[in-house]
This record gives sequence, C-alpha cells and structure tokens, in this order.
Amino acid sequence: FLEQFSTEEREQGPGLAAAALAAFTGPVDGDAPRHELVVTHNFLVGWLVRAALAGPEWRWLGINHANAALTVIRYAPDRPPAVLVFNDTGHLPAELRWTGFPQELHV
Repeated sequence: FLEQFSTEEREQGPGLAAAALAAFTGPVDGDAPRHELVVTHNFLVGWLVRAALAGPEWRWLGINHANAALTVIRYAPDRPPAVLVFNDTGHLPAELRWTGFPQELHV
C-alpha cells in the first residue's frame, strides 16, 4: 500500500503522525474544558482512532472514514480515551453519505 507514495512522503509520515498525536490527543492542562475541531483526511482520522483504542500501529490502514464524516474522541484526565462517535454521516443528505467508500460497503 505505501509503495504508491514517494520516498519523501514515506520518510515524513512517522514524524507527521507523531506530531498529530502530540497536538490533538490527551487531556489538556488546567480545569477549563477544551474542544478541538480537526479537519483532516481519512488516514489521520484512522491514526487518531487507532491510538485512542490502543491498537497496533499497522491497524490504522483498515479504519476507513467517509468523506465529511464526524468522529468524536474524548480525552478526560485519569481515564482512557473514548471514541464517542465514529464515521457519522447523519448530517449529510443521503446522496452524499458514504462517499469515499466502495458501493459494497454502503450500509
């Protein structure tokens, strides 16, 4: 799968993935609640969900995400991450749901 990307992209990938985990995961300092909106592509969503579920690093490859779908991950102090919503397309009109997925995977 990764052979379709350039050597430069493959070499930059691990650093970008680590930076995303540092920036967008874990509880925040202080007592004030914080909400982050991260607009991204399928692969980063898969990487963040995989990390929240403590899956092995290779597992992000099978976590597919529809275009414009919503995923919510909660990070609370002294608790493991919780995936509250994954791949929700309910806010989209029916004809736009499941875009990015092969027809046989539409439900």
